[in-house]
Amino acid sequence: MSSPRDTVTIQTADFDLGAEVARLREGDGGVGAVAAFIGTVRDRSEGASVSAMELEHYPGMTERAIEAMIEEARRRFALRGVRVIHRVGLLELGDQIVLVAVSSAHRGEAFQACEFLMDYLKTQAPFWKKETTPEGARWVDARVADDAALARWGIEARNA
Repeated sequence: MSSPRDTVTIQTADFDLGAEVARLREGDGGVGAVAAFIGTVRDRSEGASVSAMELEHYPGMTERAIEAMIEEARRRFALRGVRVIHRVGLLELGDQIVLVAVSSAHRGEAFQACEFLMDYLKTQAPFWKKETTPEGARWVDARVADDAALARWGIEARNA
């Protein structure tokens, strides 16, 4: 990974935003801004009610893919540190799924890098998501809107 301040964790346990931001800032007097995004399990998707989501991944491969995304973010933005946590397993309505937090000297770089990483993660990280609906479970396909979000950064989605 590009910096010892960058970490990627795939876990089943929940996370605490305040604790993760504190870890990202700890001992770095050059941090002037932190931007963070948290994704949660929502109650609707593609026109159907959703009560839960289950996520699977390939251990090791997923972490390496996210580390490569962070390296790309570091080529584009002046970052101090990056923290990515993605949960796997069965998640209930309202549960936190993902955290992307970035620190930088200035807010513009932090906001842009956080959005870039989330757009990249949403389409390119090797996760398989299954939603629980009243009609049964269904796998979540790649969405055109997510591919378009990645394209604005000049990156073609591998899902296309």
